This record gives sequence, structure tokens and C-alpha cells, in this order.
Amino acid sequence: MAMAGWWFLIFVAVWWLPLPLTPVVAEEQQGEDCSDQKCGNINISDPFWLTDKDTGRSCSSDPYLDFDVACLNNSYPVLRSAIIFNKGFKILNISYQERSFYAVDLGKLNILQSSNSCLSQFYNTSIKLNHPFTIAPVNLNLILYNCTEKDGAAAAASRDRALAPTRVRCPNEWVVLARAGVPHDTTGNYSNYARKGCAAVVVPVLGSSSGASAGDYEQLFSDGFLLTWDPPPHLTIFPRSERRGKKIMLIGT
Repeated sequence: MAMAGWWFLIFVAVWWLPLPLTPVVAEEQQGEDCSDQKCGNINISDPFWLTDKDTGRSCSSDPYLDFDVACLNNSYPVLRSAIIFNKGFKILNISYQERSFYAVDLGKLNILQSSNSCLSQFYNTSIKLNHPFTIAPVNLNLILYNCTEKDGAAAAASRDRALAPTRVRCPNEWVVLARAGVPHDTTGNYSNYARKGCAAVVVPVLGSSSGASAGDYEQLFSDGFLLTWDPPPHLTIFPRSERRGKKIMLIGT
């Protein structure tokens, strides 16, 4: 009986030993510190993340899909969540403290540089944005008018001194004219700027461009505009140094 009691104590002692931490280590190895990542001259850090081309894994162990960034030609980052619409947004710089970044709508630049404008597709920049991102109200807007040649809509628009012609046109079908300096409307209501026979597309540009004319539209596109983002709502916000080796507590579904 005494020998059996000793074996029972040994079994209990072994059974209560702490479990190995291997699964936690493996989980941490799923990603690296994104603050070490760089694309061109721009640091990529939380909540943005890059996918490693060799491993196919995120540089973050807890990536947020809307903040997925591609490093094109190893020279500049592009927000991948908007790529389905005309090539997405090129990121010019990021302020992590202010949760904002400057971006260029590559789709609009692609239209300006297209050799066949008849195949171009026009979208409001705002519809390319996923929920976390917001066009900052300090931006102004450039409105592009796609005016049909029939019924004289294009001819009438061309006589408006507030509009400037662009190189974007489809011969005998339509032409595109631009209006600059339109204030940002948080509700997206620009009906006061509608023109008969013309489809309008709203493109945000820098608020500092208030002195620019519609004829500067190409430079306005290239200079980009300001976007802000909301913190990912489904995770408790910890500094990355506090996230190492621990799971993040979910606070919602």
C-alpha cells in the first residue's frame, strides 16, 4: 500500500506540471514586428501590414484585412483593399500619431495616362474606401464632368469658364472637363454642381490647392489627398511591445 501511495503522488505531481509553451511561441512566429518593415522610404507598422512574398504570411501576427499593403516594385506602398477599383491608392506618407495618410487615387491617374479613353471607367473616389478610412474634411474636391457630344452637352460645358478641358475624351462620344476648388461635403451631396448631359465624378484633392485652377488637374491628382482611419474596433488596442507572447482579448464579435 505504501508503494502504491508513492506512485499515486508521483503521478499527481507530473500531471500538474505546467504545460509547454510551444503553441504560444509558434503563434508569435506567425508574424514579425511590422515596425521593422519598410516600402520605399515609408515605414509600415500597425495597423498596416505587408505580406512576405516568400512565405505568403503577414508581417503581423494579427493582421487587419482592410490595412493590407502591397509594396509595388519595391518602391512604394499601395492600399490593397481598394485595388479592385482601378489600381487602388498609392500611399505617399503615413502619420501614425494622427492616424492619417496622404494617398493618390491611381485609378484617376491611369485614366489620364490611358491611350484609349473610350475604355476608361469612372468612379467616385469615396466608393473605393473600406469602412475604417475616411476622406478628411480639410480636403477640397475636383469634379470631373463626362459630357456627351450629342444634344450639345459637351459644347455647353466647354463654354463654362469655371470648367477646364482635359486630355480625356472619346472622339464623337464624350469629353471630360474639370472643376476645381469644390468644398468637401461630409454627406456626399454635390447636386448643386450637376450639369445636364454630364456624368460627374468627385475626386478629393489637397486643401492647400485652393489657389489652383481646374487646368492643374493632373498635378492635383499627383499631389494626392488626406485620409484618416479609425482604430480596428474588434481588438483591444495594446502597444505592440505588450502584445508579444500573448493573445489579444476580443471585445466584440
